[in-house]
Formats: sequence, structure tokens, C-alpha cells
Amino acid sequence: MKIHEYQAKQIMSKYNIPVPKGGVARTAEEAGAVASEIGGSRFVVKAQVHAGGRGKGGGIKTADSPAAVETIAKTMLGAKLVTPQTGPEGKGVHAVLVEQAVDIAQELYLGITVDRGKECVVLIASKEGGMEIEDLARRSPEKMIKEWVDPGAGLKPFQVGKISFALELEATARKSMSQFITSLYKLFADKDCSLAEINPLVITREGQVLALDAKLNFDDNALYRHKDVAELRDTLEEEPLEVEASKYNLNYIKLDGNVGCMVNGAGLAMATMDVIKLAGGMPANFLDVGGGATAEMVRHGLEILISDPKVKAILINIFGGILRCDTLAQGLIEATSAIKLNVPVVIRMEGTNVEIGRKMLNESGLSLIVAETMKEAAQKVIASIQH
Repeated sequence: MKIHEYQAKQIMSKYNIPVPKGGVARTAEEAGAVASEIGGSRFVVKAQVHAGGRGKGGGIKTADSPAAVETIAKTMLGAKLVTPQTGPEGKGVHAVLVEQAVDIAQELYLGITVDRGKECVVLIASKEGGMEIEDLARRSPEKMIKEWVDPGAGLKPFQVGKISFALELEATARKSMSQFITSLYKLFADKDCSLAEINPLVITREGQVLALDAKLNFDDNALYRHKDVAELRDTLEEEPLEVEASKYNLNYIKLDGNVGCMVNGAGLAMATMDVIKLAGGMPANFLDVGGGATAEMVRHGLEILISDPKVKAILINIFGGILRCDTLAQGLIEATSAIKLNVPVVIRMEGTNVEIGRKMLNESGLSLIVAETMKEAAQKVIASIQH
């Protein structure tokens, strides 16, 4: 789960991680009021969307008065922000973060994430932070400082020191940086984060280490332990069908094709999408109802698929283990009887009671296309679109 920058900074403040003075606003008038409360003569107005590259898309602007802040906020709020990460459709801006501008002496990068290859947390830092950090990582990977954390031992002081020294900071800033890294790692571990990223992490002209930007992502599977974090979810930032699917514990990701896919198991989902592409089609989504899927979950999944206007045909590919094929068939028959299907549906199932399930589908009187192999199913679903 992702949260907004202002929310990430609120959490960081609780861990004594220094952030600029600021506040969130949802109207232009509120933005001006926040600037007045902050005081001073230099401000930054930042669009709050779940996407990076806001600076390149015009989502970060400076102002020299509360009145200017209000004018900028009026332009941003309600507009669509297009960045390299949003795609051409952009994201709607519903809130802005107004902050006190700071005098930057140096921009750095600091991130913490999970290295799945090494099965542990990795800290990543660089002496060069800012908008081009992705290009830097590709162009000069040797400039990215990495320190892996043993999951049993946790982050050790000597590892924090190695990063601070590698950043070649002065003694005072190095001490502050060590405290910053230690606090950020504690936040990462306490909150079951999948990503904690500060870009840029700055050293001000006064020598203060400051999180100028902040990004926190959380492991969805651990949210039951963090009700306070779960409440920060902003469904306006998510694909509506993905939000709907999550209500029924379905894993749904919208794609750009026209073949709706329903499977049980992530591995089977990937294989199904590959087979569709090999047959000359393009998957419209990734919809995994899970290994313990019920007939009701299958029905909800089918409803979500047909609500996508881009879907021209549906391929249901289920391995019957915990969910037996005859139970699945009964669920599909009930679902398709209750739902008005306006696209062809191809069903391929394998596993427990598969012959009974196929017989039930063939004798249902419904216009369902039954296939025995994945290859046959993919070919039939593509043919159904072409006809």
C-alpha cells in the first residue's frame, strides 16, 4: 500500500526524523493559510499524488508569499498531473503539501527496501540525489552505496557508520546522518514497510540533515498489524476496479489488452497471460482469486471482468485443488445465470472432479466454451474475439 508524501512525513516526525515545516491543504484558501502559519517568505507547493517525477510534471512549484501559494494551489487542485510514472492519463490532484523552502547545500539519496534475491533488507544511499536518481542507478551503479541487513541480527552501528562515511560528510553532518539512518530503519521495521525512500535527502546550509521528500510503501499482508497505517489508504489514487476487487480479497491489476483473465494462483496467472500472448492476444488484467477461492469469489471476479469495457472475451483458467472443479462449475453456472454476459467466456479447468465439472458446464445450456488445455483455451478465446 502507498501513502502520500505528507502522510509519510507525519509518520517520520513521530520517529524524530527531521522534515521541513509544513502542512496539507485541500483548497487554495487552506494552502494560503498554511503558508501564513509557517511564516517566512519562501515556500514550496507540492501536488500530492501516488507517483514520482512530480517535479518534471509541474507538480512542485515555489512561491514567495502566501498569496502566491494560494494562486499556485488553485491551479494544481482539481487538475490532472502527468508525470513519467502516471502515464498519459495522469492523476487527479486532490491535496497539496505546503512547506517552508530551505537553503540546500547538498542533495543525497537514501532508500530502504527488500532485496528479494538475497532475502533481506538493503539500505541504498548515494552522494547524488534528486530527480535523475533512476538514470544515475542505471548509468553509474557503482555510485550507489549498498548495505545488506542480516534479518536475524538487524542493522548494526558499524553498517550505519559505513554509509555515513561513504557519503563523505563533515563530522557534524555525519553524526546527524547516522541518527537519521537508524531512525528510518526502525520505522521501516516497525511498520512492515516494503519501501522507505528519501529523495532528495538534503544537507541545509545550516548543516541540518532533512527529508525534503518522503515515500513509504507498506506490505499489504502486514496491514492487519497496523490499523493506523491502513486508515491512510487513499482509494482515489487507485484503479477503481482494483479497489472493488480488494473488497472480496481478489488480487486484480488492470492491463491494456482485451482478454479478461481469471485464475487461482499467481503462477498460473502469469502462465495464462503468457499463453494468451503466444496465441496472438493481449491480457486485459491480472485477476487471481487465490488458491482457496470460493464460488462466490469467482462470481465477484466475473462481475469485475465484465465491468471493464475493454474486455472483449474472458478466459477462466482454474486448477481445482481446495476448490473442486464441480464446485467451481456450479459457481460459474450460478454466476453466469445471474449476470448478463455480453462477451464470450472460455473455461479451462483441471484437478479434482474435473470430469464432473466439465460435464456440468457442457450440460448447463449456457453459452460457455469449454477447453481442456491451456493452449486450446487461449486459441478459443482469441478466435471468439475475431469472430
